[in-house]
Amino acid sequence: MAVRLGYVAMSVMLSNASPSQTMTVKQFEQISNREAAIRKLERIARSNIENCLRLLKHNKAHDITFFRLSSKLVPLADHPLTEGWRYEKALADSLKELGEFIRQEKMRVDFHPDHFVVLNSSSMDVHKQSTKSLIPHLKWLKGMGIDPMHRCVLHIGGKKQGKESGLEQFIENFGLIPSSLQKMVMIENDDVSYTVEDALYLGEKLNVPVVFDLHHYDVNHESLELLALWNRVVQTWNQSPLPVKMHISSPKEGENDRRHHDFIDAERFYRFLTLIDGSVPHLDVMIEAKQKDAALLQLMKDLMSFKGIDVTSQASFTFSS
Repeated sequence: MAVRLGYVAMSVMLSNASPSQTMTVKQFEQISNREAAIRKLERIARSNIENCLRLLKHNKAHDITFFRLSSKLVPLADHPLTEGWRYEKALADSLKELGEFIRQEKMRVDFHPDHFVVLNSSSMDVHKQSTKSLIPHLKWLKGMGIDPMHRCVLHIGGKKQGKESGLEQFIENFGLIPSSLQKMVMIENDDVSYTVEDALYLGEKLNVPVVFDLHHYDVNHESLELLALWNRVVQTWNQSPLPVKMHISSPKEGENDRRHHDFIDAERFYRFLTLIDGSVPHLDVMIEAKQKDAALLQLMKDLMSFKGIDVTSQASFTFSS
């Protein structure tokens, strides 16, 4: 099994390279000339995209070809104040350059929109805003020349009306969004409300890939039959052009802590790899640790002492138990 590691949005090793610089609504409103405010947004966005390219070049130097892009690349892209702003046109050259590098280096990139982007709300206002928030991700991917299919990970959402109602509301609302957005979506199990079983219920019903989060499973699951669940997760990726992906993080304090540690517990990850060995030929693993790229490189070092790990680059290895 070939395993490739990635990390999230920001580097702790590269200085002054934030891809998430922003402008608040208040700052936008304080600029009396709306056109000048829009131009400033474009300057910030262009700087974010340039920093993103710097990050990817840094990743290349460390053989990292899996990366989560920031959902804050273009500030206020989905806000009513910027209605009618053709940011994808204004930033076309920058997005194209970024996309060319990603394709040239055969990198896998995707997004994980903010937690308020949910598809199971009974509020039509929330649903409309969530839909509106997904649209920029589609435009960015198209501007980069990247196939948008299965590029946005979403949590299922809240369960104010109960879990069953939340799942059925997701199905109903999913049918209301454009097919172009449906194709972008992947579903992740969370650490409080919706388990892997819940994500699989939706993934199997809607033909949407399930992104398995190991830490979330450890602190929130109903079944101990992890291998059986994993095999079902793998099946949800059958129609995807991309390899199966999962998330790993480690509890900050104590095994049931939902907060993320700075680094990854290599022993827990290794036990999981041993369990699933042979189930997939290729696995992409997104690290959600506070120390970002430093955590990825540290995990590679830690894994070297385990049996069956054959390092193939600074950020990948093959595993056979």
